Amino acid sequence: MDADVIVVGAGLAGLVAAHELTSRGRRVALVDQENAANLGGQAYWSFGGLFLVDSPEQRRLGVKDSFELAWNDWQGSARFDRLQDEDSWAVRWARAYVEFAAGEKRSWLRSHGITLLPTVGWAERGDLRAGGHGNSVPRFHIAWGTGTGVVEPFADHARQAARDGLLAFHHRHRVDELVIEDGAARGVRGTVLAPDDAPRGVASNRDGTGAFELTAQAVIVTTGGIGADHDTIRRHWPARLGTPPAEMVTGVPAYVDGRMLDISAAAGVRLVNRDRMWHYTEGVRNWNPVWPGHGIRILPGPSSVWLDALGRRLPAPCLPGYDTLSTLEHLRTTDDLAGHDHSWFVLTRRIVEKEFALSGSEQNPDITAKDRGAVLRDRLLGKGAPGPVRDFLRHGADFVIADTLEQLVEKMNGLTGEPLLDAAEVRRQVQARDLQIANPYSKDAQVQGIRNARRYVGDRLGRVAVPHRILDPAAGPLIGVKLHILTRKTLGGIQTDLHSRALGTDGQVIDGLYAAGEVAGFGGGGVHGYNALEGTFLGGCLFSGRAAGRHAARQTA
Repeated sequence: MDADVIVVGAGLAGLVAAHELTSRGRRVALVDQENAANLGGQAYWSFGGLFLVDSPEQRRLGVKDSFELAWNDWQGSARFDRLQDEDSWAVRWARAYVEFAAGEKRSWLRSHGITLLPTVGWAERGDLRAGGHGNSVPRFHIAWGTGTGVVEPFADHARQAARDGLLAFHHRHRVDELVIEDGAARGVRGTVLAPDDAPRGVASNRDGTGAFELTAQAVIVTTGGIGADHDTIRRHWPARLGTPPAEMVTGVPAYVDGRMLDISAAAGVRLVNRDRMWHYTEGVRNWNPVWPGHGIRILPGPSSVWLDALGRRLPAPCLPGYDTLSTLEHLRTTDDLAGHDHSWFVLTRRIVEKEFALSGSEQNPDITAKDRGAVLRDRLLGKGAPGPVRDFLRHGADFVIADTLEQLVEKMNGLTGEPLLDAAEVRRQVQARDLQIANPYSKDAQVQGIRNARRYVGDRLGRVAVPHRILDPAAGPLIGVKLHILTRKTLGGIQTDLHSRALGTDGQVIDGLYAAGEVAGFGGGGVHGYNALEGTFLGGCLFSGRAAGRHAARQTA
C-alpha cells in the first residue's frame, strides 16, 4: 500500500478529510491535478460565508433564530421530492447539517482558529412565503480572512503533516480511474501531467508525461463540481429552468471540470440529482480576470431596480438578494427572453456605495487580510464605494454611468449593440417605483423589502441604503449594470451515507470508497435539494470532509 488513505482533490473538503486522518496517525496520499499553488481549490477564492444558527453574533444583533426555524427554512427551500430514492440520504444529511450549524459548528471552527465578523448578512431572503424558500433571518456569517482564512488552517496542517511524514503531496497527478476490486476501493490510476508553474487559479496545461497508480485501504473523492465546464452544465440543464444560456461567465477556476463524476460512474458509483445546480443571475465580467471567462458575482442589497433584457421590471420574488433560482427560472422560461442571456440593474451612486459587495476573497482585500481597521474605515465610516467596487465602476465592461435616465438607457443599449430598451418605458416603471418611497409603507414588494431590511440593525448600518427615489438628482449619477448568468455550484453528485461512504448503483456501500464536498452534492448526493440557503457551500465541504476523514480513519486503524 502506498498510503492508508488516498484523498483525490486538494480543495477544502479534501484538506479537512486529510486533517482528520493525519491527526489520527493515518498516512495520506493527497492527489491533485493542479500544482502546489492551488492548495485549497475553489474555496480559497470564496467570500467565506458560513451558515450558522442561533449564534452569539446573531443574538448580539437582536436576531432570534432556532434550529426549528432553520430546519423549516431548509425544508421549504430544498423541496425534497425524491425521498424514496435520490433524496433518501440527502434529507438525512440536511437535518444533520442544520443540527451541526445550530450546535457544534461554531466552536469547531474556533478550535481551528477560524473566527467570524461581528456582522451577519441576510442572504437568500426567499420567495416571500413563510414555508417557502429562503432564510427567515440573517444567517450569513463571514469568516475573518474570507475563504482564504477558512482554507488556511487545514492547508497549514497538511504541510505540517507532510513534514512529519504522514502526508505525501502528489501534485500534477490527474486521476483517470478508480480501482475497485471485489466490491472494494483499492486505489487510483491516472496520468502524470507536465510541470506547470501557473499562478493560483490560472489554467494549466494538460500535457501527459506518464502514468501512475497508487494503492490504499480507502479512497476519498473530493474533486468538486462542474462549474467551469459549460458544455456539461448545458447537458444536465433541467427543463424546469428553461433553455440553457448560450453565453455564461464562469465563477470558478478552469480545473472545476467535474471529470471525477463520470469517472466514478464508470466505476459503478451511483450519481443522483444531476439536474440540480446553482448559478447566479448577478454575474459581471471581471475586468482583471484570473481564469478563462472569469466572472464575479455582485452580492446586492435590496434596492436596485432589476430589469429584464427588454427593459421590464422583474416580478417578486425576483428581487435583488431574494430568490436566486426563481430569478434564473424567470429569465430562462419567459418566452420572449429565451434569446437573451442578460438582465440589468439600474441604481444610484448612493445604492452602489452602500449596497454593492463583490463575492470572492480577492474582491474583499480588507477582510481577507483580517484588517479590522480597514473594514471599519472603508465599510462603515468611509464615504464612497469600497475600492474593488470603484475599480469595476471605472474599468468593468458591464458598467455604464450617466446623469439622466435617457442617457443611461442609450449607454445600456450600446452594450448590447441593439436598442432593446425603450427609455420612456424604463422611465415609467422607475417613476412608479419612486412614488412608493413617499411613505413608510408601500404596496410594492421590493420597497416593502427595503424597509423591512432596515429594521435589522446589521442591514441598516452597513448594507441597505436609506430609501430614496432612483431619479433623485442628489442621489446620482445613475448606474446601469449588465448582468450575466454566472456558473457556480453542482447540487447533485455521488450518493453517500452519513459517514460519506459512496454507494454503488445497487444502493449498497462500496467498501473503502468515500466522497465529500461538491462532488457528493455536499453530502448524500444533494443536501440542498433544489435550492440553497447560502453560506452552506463551504460548510458542506467542512462537514462532509470531516465525516469522511473520521470514518476512514476508524476503518483503516
